[in-house]
Amino acid sequence: MQSCVFCKIVAGEIPCKKIYEDDALFAFEDVNPAAPIHILIIPKKHMETLHEIQDADKELIGSIFVAANEIARKQGIAQEGFRIVANCGENGGQTVFHIHYHLLGGRRMEWPPG
Repeated sequence: MQSCVFCKIVAGEIPCKKIYEDDALFAFEDVNPAAPIHILIIPKKHMETLHEIQDADKELIGSIFVAANEIARKQGIAQEGFRIVANCGENGGQTVFHIHYHLLGGRRMEWPPG
């Protein structure tokens, strides 16, 4: 999608600090971090919200969590713990309408989160 900021990041039109990339996924540091480590993991395939996930996307969505584990290990937060958050829709706190997962770590996470 031409107007999607995350699609532009994947295309290299907007600079970012890339953390991870494979054929289906892209991960980069959040420009407004909510934790010492705050990485966004996105599918390269544009989907606006979690509602668009279909049966055919099961492998793609599962690969996000495999990548999150690898990223957490490389960032040194796997042992102490981390949080993965996905917001859906405006009331769910979604501000960029391209599915994305927040990998947060480097500090103790509190509950409830918001």
